[in-house]
Amino acid sequence: MTEAIRIHNTGGPEVMSWEEVVLAAPGPGEALVRHHYVGVNFVDIYQRQGLYKLPLPSGLGSEAAGVVEAVGPGVAELQPGDRVAYGTGPVGAYAEARVVPADRLVRLPDDIDDRTAACIMLKGLTAQYLLLQTTKIEPGDTILMHAAAGGVGQIACQWAKHLGATVIGTVGSEEKATLARANGCDHVIVYTREDFVESVRQITAGRGVRVVYDSVGKDTFAGSLDCLQPRGLLVTFGQSSGLVPPFDVTALSVKGSLYLTRPTLNAYAGNPEALRRMAGDLFRVVRSGAVRIQPPQQFALREAACAHAALEARRTTGSIVLVV
Repeated sequence: MTEAIRIHNTGGPEVMSWEEVVLAAPGPGEALVRHHYVGVNFVDIYQRQGLYKLPLPSGLGSEAAGVVEAVGPGVAELQPGDRVAYGTGPVGAYAEARVVPADRLVRLPDDIDDRTAACIMLKGLTAQYLLLQTTKIEPGDTILMHAAAGGVGQIACQWAKHLGATVIGTVGSEEKATLARANGCDHVIVYTREDFVESVRQITAGRGVRVVYDSVGKDTFAGSLDCLQPRGLLVTFGQSSGLVPPFDVTALSVKGSLYLTRPTLNAYAGNPEALRRMAGDLFRVVRSGAVRIQPPQQFALREAACAHAALEARRTTGSIVLVV
């Protein structure tokens, strides 16, 4: 037996309960991982709310770091005692220990500690595909990153700056603006007091940006399109403010033959080779110091509901981890 956070219904943080669960021995292709830290991400909230459907009852969470305690038949690439992390599920990371498909696990280098790994696997791998695969950021590009002080935002802004881009970030407060400036943003827009579209036009002398990265959704979608230069790309990868309503796709042509995509991490890291290659890129950029990982906000695993409430209320910056 072990203990884990479970939900039996969708709704607010109050639907999360701390329960004993049966922990089976790992089967073929599986590994038993004892967690040390678990990452908290906005996708966990979407799943808890029912925006992203899960079969109920269910666990929550797709990101964690810990140590392998046992492996099932056919697992040759891992052994008990290996330090590992994952950021691509399956759902159920809010647990003291669990059985995970071995091909979803990445062995951690000695110089990447468990807490850092739990901060960067999902968010850092997301930054990797956003900047290097969805479109390749080149020196001289100008980009706009919404939620620049958030977990993905802090990593992606530093990484984009390292790649030679001019980075414009939006944030909701002056405190977050200071944080964004310290993490790669050349220009910061406090959207609660500025029109971010007008500010982007002023910063770029009316040209607009080549790429907008938008994890906010409903509240920023229309304005994000208006920030793009002709043939620019809007990458929408979240909806913290709500789902984007239906819109007329001819707007993309009217606004300058724009491109729009809605990528997901699993589409890019869906096979072990791609996952390990992406993780290698992430570990190298962190190891080099080009991307610095700020100490996360911490909650006890059993207090995961408090972490969700803080994240939903925008009372957090950077990453959140649950301590096991």
